[in-house]
Amino acid sequence: MLKFRLGITEKYAIVSDTMSIQGRILARIRAKSRGSVFVPIDFLDLGGRAAVDQALSRLVRGGVLRRIARGVYDRPVHHARLGPLSPSLPDVAAAIARSTGSRLQVSTAAAANQLGLSAQVPARLCYLTDGTTRTIRVGNQAIEFRCASPRALAGAGSAAGLVIQALRYLGQDGIAADVITHIRGALTDKDRAAVGRHILSAPAWMRSALRAIAEATGAATVA
Repeated sequence: MLKFRLGITEKYAIVSDTMSIQGRILARIRAKSRGSVFVPIDFLDLGGRAAVDQALSRLVRGGVLRRIARGVYDRPVHHARLGPLSPSLPDVAAAIARSTGSRLQVSTAAAANQLGLSAQVPARLCYLTDGTTRTIRVGNQAIEFRCASPRALAGAGSAAGLVIQALRYLGQDGIAADVITHIRGALTDKDRAAVGRHILSAPAWMRSALRAIAEATGAATVA
């Protein structure tokens, strides 16, 4: 069996290339605000996966980045008294979705809470996804990903998905005129247009409500 040894020149070239990639990764990280979350795929345009992983490990050892889960990093926000603050779990979830190329849909309870239709804050952050069902631990917290059907992911990642999930939470009997008014007031014209484009993707029982929300700016798609 033959063994090959790298010469000094080759070794220097490999180290130099890794350091060059690390410098470009560092510049990109510093261009983002503190609290930003990163995954290796965010830097693969700068170099190969092995070199990117090595550079990220160096930045963790150097205190620039914090490893918050396997393959997930952040540039932590530092509090004068509390030290490094916990990362934003929605940002972590979005980064994981980027790394796997999957879509995310907020849970019904979270959607209702975000739109101000419920005061109940879900005890656990949960997303529907077209990716793998799994739970990611971030410190003493957890993010749950549940594989769901394409129909359950209608409007995923947009205001339309948020509204559809919130209406699912309320149920057919819970959608009153004041609810429609409240949702219209919480959305921008662009958001309402997105709702209009997803009317046909939603369950039949909520389509009239979605149409009423979208028609606030004449943006509804006829369903």
